[in-house]
Amino acid sequence: MRDIRVAAAQFEHRENDKAFNLARIHELTRRAVQQGAEIVSFHEVCVPAYTWMQPLTREQLLAVAEPVPDGPSTQQLVQIAREFRTVVMAGLVERDSENRAYNCYVTVGPDGFITRHRKLHTFINPHLTPGSAYSVIDLLGCKIGFLICYDNNLPENVRITALMGAEIIFMPHVTGCLPSVMPGRGVVDRKLWDNRRRDPARLRQEFLGPKGRAWLMRWLPARAYENGVYAVFSNPIGWDYDSVRPGLAMVIDPFGEILAESHALEDDVVVGLLTAEKIPVSSGYRYLKARRPELYAKLVEPQESVTLPGWTLKHEKIP
Repeated sequence: MRDIRVAAAQFEHRENDKAFNLARIHELTRRAVQQGAEIVSFHEVCVPAYTWMQPLTREQLLAVAEPVPDGPSTQQLVQIAREFRTVVMAGLVERDSENRAYNCYVTVGPDGFITRHRKLHTFINPHLTPGSAYSVIDLLGCKIGFLICYDNNLPENVRITALMGAEIIFMPHVTGCLPSVMPGRGVVDRKLWDNRRRDPARLRQEFLGPKGRAWLMRWLPARAYENGVYAVFSNPIGWDYDSVRPGLAMVIDPFGEILAESHALEDDVVVGLLTAEKIPVSSGYRYLKARRPELYAKLVEPQESVTLPGWTLKHEKIP
């Protein structure tokens, strides 16, 4: 790995408005590059937006989906990357040649499409097909891995990505301020978001408390710490279908420390300098070498896999 500056962005997307969302990606990429970013990462399915897809039929979902890499949104992301001479990462819904739909995260650069990651643990819509592979690539002198939102909730996924050589894992999300049985968690009143400029303190308290940042701090830095990797967390902010998202874009180092973080109550981008020397001296790097795979047979016993969130999905409208 070499030293590299990477950016994590947050913005308030609009449902099924690709033109608007791509315009925000363009603007935030410009801002990130002005701060020296060589990679700019955006949140899960940020191009068409995400949570609103819960009640879509298969036909409606496929109407939102696009081919990758030849679809118009991926090609527009390439144009953004080319204009700013940087790498851009963003989420969309992919449609393959057999009309299967995937929650897909694409990486593009000035010379075109680089790679995709298909989300392993899909749940927002039953017509999404789960991905079947981990994704680790060589990029700009670094080993880069990808895991989308729920993928990161299972420690095994982050561990395997690290074992495949990833030094930096990009973790695009749509999360936070969701219904939950956990103490202190739950949704944020939309009135607080709409009134954020007159009364920012109340909204910030909600975002920084157990509904948002305090919940992330229970597990997100641990993923970086226990594997000795950098973690780059992107997330939307603002109104998202039926609830408020807290943003909190951040870059975390292999010690689990926050290198860069947004507390802005608006669209924002933060840039962190990721340095090579931290990885080989991190605890997680030592832990990877201390593993005893001969004891781990229980981990790979077959089971029925069911991916469920901690809140009620709106699938009842799907015939």
